[in-house]
Amino acid sequence: MLLDLFISFFQVGLLSFGGGYAALPLIQNQIVNVHAWIDVTEFADIVTISQMTPGPIALNAASFVGSKMCGIPGTVVATAAVVTAPLIISLTLAYFYFKYRQLDVMKGILYGLRPTVVSLIASAGLSILLQVLFNSATFPIDPEQLSFISLALFIIAFTILLFRKLSPILVILLSGGAYLTITLFLT
Repeated sequence: MLLDLFISFFQVGLLSFGGGYAALPLIQNQIVNVHAWIDVTEFADIVTISQMTPGPIALNAASFVGSKMCGIPGTVVATAAVVTAPLIISLTLAYFYFKYRQLDVMKGILYGLRPTVVSLIASAGLSILLQVLFNSATFPIDPEQLSFISLALFIIAFTILLFRKLSPILVILLSGGAYLTITLFLT
């Protein structure tokens, strides 16, 4: 099991170009689809918890999944695995970037990678949004499964984050409190 954790999170670290949210589809594929260590609902929970704790999302996900699967040794192995490849790649790229950053080829490569990174982030975000709103991470969705409470909280939180620039942690806490209050009064 520890070897599987290492290989899976090493792959996540190796292929997580764009970091952060761009890594979400890779993490989801490894821990939900390939190994079925957690389900999509637990994955959405990990993403939520990762946003409330310090550190990169891939690192937090590795820690949470490693802990669930093998306790402290799993946490150490998964966390070490997810940072090994990026450390080596970052050091290598930093060297080449600072040496060749003025070349048009380097500028073109970086410019061309930006839309791909945005598409990775959007793909992961859409998958999580579908899970939250419709309890399904893929299309087709069943409109009858729509959670109106989750939809309302999503719209309110999105609007606040976009236009009011409040702390994401404050918005998360307020949303959690609002959901708890609403569900207590409806049940």
